[in-house]
Amino acid sequence: MARRDSPPRGTTFKEPSTAELPRNEAPPELLRELVAHLRQNRTHLREEWLRRISETRLLTAMTKEEIFAEATSVYDSYVEALETGTFEALTSYARNLSERIIPRGVETHEVIGIVLLLRDVLARSLFAKYQADSEILNRILDAYEPAANRIANTVAVGFVQERERVIRQQQEAIRELSTPVLQVRERLLILPIIGVIDPQRARQLTEQLLRGIRTNRAKVVVIDITGVAAMDVTVANHLVQTVEASRLLGATVIVTGLSPEIAQTLVTIGVDLGKMNTVGDLQGGIEQAERLLGYKVVPSSEER
Repeated sequence: MARRDSPPRGTTFKEPSTAELPRNEAPPELLRELVAHLRQNRTHLREEWLRRISETRLLTAMTKEEIFAEATSVYDSYVEALETGTFEALTSYARNLSERIIPRGVETHEVIGIVLLLRDVLARSLFAKYQADSEILNRILDAYEPAANRIANTVAVGFVQERERVIRQQQEAIRELSTPVLQVRERLLILPIIGVIDPQRARQLTEQLLRGIRTNRAKVVVIDITGVAAMDVTVANHLVQTVEASRLLGATVIVTGLSPEIAQTLVTIGVDLGKMNTVGDLQGGIEQAERLLGYKVVPSSEER
């Protein structure tokens, strides 16, 4: 068998030192030292960060007092994430922060900018503290940089997600305002539609109308599409389905303001207009709806 050569006489073995640990595996004592340094210098580093925020003209929609309060919370959450290695609390704070500052007009680039400024301020502080010992500095940076990058990403993603949620809510509110279901008499609803109808708005229109029929126990619905210039085949199909769904809930639908172009689209998809209750204009549709409900329609010339 092959014999393994013995080490030269006088050779000794020793355990790996801190400096010999693999890179990106910072020992816990270095991480504790890093966190302790950031906590001990909290006031100075926060003030430097605030100065940089002011110089770069970020968060201009907020007052100095608001920026100070938020910067303090962000700094403490930042250090806590470095210490624990967990990001749940930071994610929750980023979401709450976004809820507060998005209505103030703060933009995505501003939030990302202040987090990157904080990362830079803290990194410069570490360089200043450990510049005399490059080996320890490298280990400290190995502990700091990956966590700092993840923190920046966590805050940025949280802000973007909250901003998208706010935008969706605003779009929803605008769509609801653009398709109001109006009750003009007991058991009578009017749905005036204006503008372009895309498939998403068509679905929302149907949901609103069916909800209104159920809530108001409506028997007749007038859908006025005078303000709709054009309608593609998909949306036309959706209109037909809306009429059928309303009928299943016990409501008769009268469609008013049908343009020649939309009528042609309905014929193209095979709708028998003879089976769809249509009236030329909204006034005529309301009068027919009142007759269906048993109201007596009196011509205006006789109302004296």
